[in-house]
Amino acid sequence: MKAGGDAAIAALESRIGYHFLNRELLLTALTHASAISEGGAPARANYQRLEFLGDRVLGLVIAEMLFEAFPRAQEGELSQRLTGLVRNESCADVALALDLGKAIRLGGGEAQSGGRNKAAILGDVCEAVLGAIHIDGGLEAARKFVAANWQARMLNWRGPLRDAKTTLQEWAQARGRPTPNYTIFDQRGPDHAPIFEIEVSVDNVSPARAEGRSRREAEQEAASVMLYREGVWRPNDNGS
Repeated sequence: MKAGGDAAIAALESRIGYHFLNRELLLTALTHASAISEGGAPARANYQRLEFLGDRVLGLVIAEMLFEAFPRAQEGELSQRLTGLVRNESCADVALALDLGKAIRLGGGEAQSGGRNKAAILGDVCEAVLGAIHIDGGLEAARKFVAANWQARMLNWRGPLRDAKTTLQEWAQARGRPTPNYTIFDQRGPDHAPIFEIEVSVDNVSPARAEGRSRREAEQEAASVMLYREGVWRPNDNGS
């Protein structure tokens, strides 16, 4: 969507399942910083602030959905499910299903480098759209959007239900090895949405690395990578 004709915006709203009172919010949610820096969009804010809001709204709504759907689940299991459902990859999958990529406003360089298909950008835009819906229509509208796009994913989720760091520590200790060590290998991205790359090491085992939007998330992901690689967890194993 270049200048954003009414027909294109209306089609996008139909895919999203929400029609905006203030369409400027939607356009902002679709505007990457490169579009402004290269003069490819009118002077408006990019999607970063809306992404920040949408990330928090998504966490709240998914937490509510999990609380209702799994009344016997303990806090640890709910947290594991939440982490899997709100991660950038899940948001990018939703963005792909809604075909948001072709509507993103990018600068020429970012567009040429395949920005419309980058999972990081797609995930961010999905959260920004949710943030825009929340501002325009309130929490109930946001809940409807999340339910429509995450309900099936929530019910069909097959990730591990046990805490990865705890499981890895127990595995290491059972073999007489010290507690796993986690170090920050890299940190990048804007202050409001940093990306951490964490490396976990265990004596006599090759280190494992993973990324996350917080240090805790990245540590959990790194522990999961090692657990799967070492055969402690297996694909489609719920980790219980």
